[in-house]
Amino acid sequence: MRQFFTVIGGMGTPATESYVRLLNQRTHAHSDQEYLNYVLVNDATVPDRTDYILDHSKPSFYPDLLEDIQDQSLLNPEFMVIVCNTAHYFYDQLAAATPIPLLHMPHLAISDMCERFPNEKRVGLIATQGTIQDGIYSHEIETSGREVVLGDQALQDMVTELIYKYVKEKGEVNAALYHRILQRMHDDFNVNVIVLGCTELSFAQEKAGDHPYHVIDAQSIIVDKTIALGKAFRQSEAAGKALLNQMMAR
Repeated sequence: MRQFFTVIGGMGTPATESYVRLLNQRTHAHSDQEYLNYVLVNDATVPDRTDYILDHSKPSFYPDLLEDIQDQSLLNPEFMVIVCNTAHYFYDQLAAATPIPLLHMPHLAISDMCERFPNEKRVGLIATQGTIQDGIYSHEIETSGREVVLGDQALQDMVTELIYKYVKEKGEVNAALYHRILQRMHDDFNVNVIVLGCTELSFAQEKAGDHPYHVIDAQSIIVDKTIALGKAFRQSEAAGKALLNQMMAR
């Protein structure tokens, strides 16, 4: 297989399934051959990312991801993408372990946000407790010159319930709970733009996107970036590398 990329997923599987579904839908293929070439690694046994970030005595997820990255590097894809926000805790180490370009989902999401909402200076963030604590998104948002707004503990408990009790445990979305989270961020914390810093929240957005709030859906954005890159490489190696260099700039 030529002109292909690798998707590292399984964290969790319903969110990865959402990514692949959107990837195929938005490719707008009219024949088998017009779909993109990719390898999907659904590594569902990667230890919980938030558990480790909050407590380093828990199993680390780094060895599993490092193995995935190194194994896929042997296949020489054009680029790789990890469809898990919290897993970007180890982005620098993983990127350094491979000669294959590794897209940075949080960075691309915030770059997209700055283009779409250039005048918004306060940005809400909802994510796993691990992503909140490790500062992956906070760093990207603050580097862009904007203020990060987090909810209170009650709101974080709601986010955790949606992610773990509904999406991860049941593979379903509690739409009312998701909408209450967004409403509280907007009304109680006075933000007009809310970053969905977890792929389970992106899954919720796909299934329950009928709300009036402005969200930055990192997984949806990385889907569009992946498609653009895949099509550019199919056009020519030069076109693909030129676009890839733009996306890798930080």
